[in-house]
Amino acid sequence: MEAKLEILNKLRQDLLLWQGFKPAEGEAAQCVGLGEIEAAFPAGVFPRKAIHEFICATPDQTAATDGFIAGLLSVLMADGTGCVWISTARRLFPASLAAFNVEADRIIFVDVRNEREVLWVMEEALRCEGLAAVVAEVDSLSLVESRRLQLAAEEQGIPAMIIRKDPKRLVAGVSTARWKISPLPSSAEPGMPGVGFPRWRVELLKVRSGNPGCWTLEWEADRFLQVPEQKVFVQMVQRKFG
Repeated sequence: MEAKLEILNKLRQDLLLWQGFKPAEGEAAQCVGLGEIEAAFPAGVFPRKAIHEFICATPDQTAATDGFIAGLLSVLMADGTGCVWISTARRLFPASLAAFNVEADRIIFVDVRNEREVLWVMEEALRCEGLAAVVAEVDSLSLVESRRLQLAAEEQGIPAMIIRKDPKRLVAGVSTARWKISPLPSSAEPGMPGVGFPRWRVELLKVRSGNPGCWTLEWEADRFLQVPEQKVFVQMVQRKFG
């Protein structure tokens, strides 16, 4: 029985390695500050040698996704590395990244004519050394294209973050995780003017060999903070009934 368990454990470890879940030296190096969400991934590790798809059905979800990705980049780029952001019609205001402690001059924005060029630039960027992540905005992504990007992500261990703006064109692919980020009303601090910290409904729709789920996160100054569902409910009631 013990021999069979050892064989099964070894097979599980091999599968995770083949899928891009290779632990780096030191557990802290893998942490991106997502709290319970990271526990949804195999071995509690945010996969870096992988494709992360972000599904956006509306402009407000696209804006929320940009903010959430910026929070991830603040952690991934903490060691001084850079990032490449590719699109055909970029609407992201680079100066806004400062709210997430991301220096805009460390991001190379590449604006191209069509999505074919977006995917080509992304694949080439993923094969470069010294990058923390590569972000691309596309409407469609075929199975063959996703396989090519996955191989490129594995080569240098760089996360590929793909913002999908047309859910109707979703097809089967090899992405490790599929996310949906929706904006939520912020909660201002008592006695403080202005609005509160950015807050999102974070849905992990799909995670290979992991556990999908739904959480509420907000960006508090320099880190992600998970908001208990009970607190969210109470604040919504207070906002509605004064």
